[in-house]
Amino acid sequence: MIRNLFFMGFVGCIILASCGGKKQQSAGAPGTQVLGYKVLELQPHSATLNVDYPASIQGQQNIEIRPKVDGYVEKIFVDEGSIVTKGQLLFKINAPQYEQEVRTARAGIKTGEADLALARMQVNKVKPLVEKDIISKYELESAEYTQQSKAAALAQAKAALANAQVNLGYTTITSPVSGVIGSLPFKLGSLVNGTTTDPLTTVYNTANVYAYFAMNEKQLLDLNRDSTGTRSLKAVISKMPNVSLILSDGTTYEHTGRVETVNGLINTATGAANVRANFVNPRGLIRSGSSATLRIPNIIKDAILVPQSATYELQDKRFVYVVDAQNKVKNVAVKVMDNTAGQFYVVTQGVKTGDKIILESSGNIADGTIVKPIIVSAASVYSALK
Repeated sequence: MIRNLFFMGFVGCIILASCGGKKQQSAGAPGTQVLGYKVLELQPHSATLNVDYPASIQGQQNIEIRPKVDGYVEKIFVDEGSIVTKGQLLFKINAPQYEQEVRTARAGIKTGEADLALARMQVNKVKPLVEKDIISKYELESAEYTQQSKAAALAQAKAALANAQVNLGYTTITSPVSGVIGSLPFKLGSLVNGTTTDPLTTVYNTANVYAYFAMNEKQLLDLNRDSTGTRSLKAVISKMPNVSLILSDGTTYEHTGRVETVNGLINTATGAANVRANFVNPRGLIRSGSSATLRIPNIIKDAILVPQSATYELQDKRFVYVVDAQNKVKNVAVKVMDNTAGQFYVVTQGVKTGDKIILESSGNIADGTIVKPIIVSAASVYSALK
């Protein structure tokens, strides 16, 4: 009798333990667990998307200074990196042969002037004799032709002097523009000529600088599609917003620029075309040859912006947690633009205005899970949005 009672009690304990286990497992099933999550109701907002391009900087003019005559570098009046103005003296070339050519040409002019004067005297001497029929007209015509020949020789001597003076002027080299002096590969005493491979120096005119960057074929097609209809590509470029320049130290250049031209040829090796933007450079802060990042702003209106922290990525797809009217969670795949607005994704597909999403993305909330929404003010979420 005692044994039977003990056996029945043991079986009853096992049954109670089994029932308790089933109740605990059911409480943890999806759709029954109620936890509080911060939830945001999506509303359209305006934002600025920044598209960045690596850019190389070139001065408005990069003028190589080369000698036009043969000679030795006698004087250098500037130093590397110095700022020069248009017409400022840069180099003096020692070329005595050109000074000799000037002296010879001047002597030739004096000879020509004397010969012409003598020819005129001969004409004046022969002319009255011809009029009196003392000598034939042939003598007068011969004298006049001689005078014309001497006048031509004098003109030739003057041209030789002008040419010699021009060559002599090439021994003094001045800056054709205002700008910054580059390197000076030739020192005092170096022999230079017009066929020398390296220039004496390069003057970089950086009052305005050009930022060159590349657009790929897709971006060019988008730009060209905007130019269809009544608007030309030039008109579309003129309507583009001002662009910014991010310098190599991470700071933003104080002046904005404008996109001016798009190269009509696509590089077959890179699949991109060069684009040029112009920036003023009054203080000479930007030097030719430097690198920077060009930033083009793109203002979008009435866009659905989702905080990056509210999303998670799975198998190359991005998801958000959407809470429905019954407070049930659903994992929804969304498509976002490549460029971000600060810490926000611009969603193009998947969610819409009025949808509620969970702000805390843990990546492990199952579909159908019931949650307790804690509504968060949209103003606080988008306060950092510019």
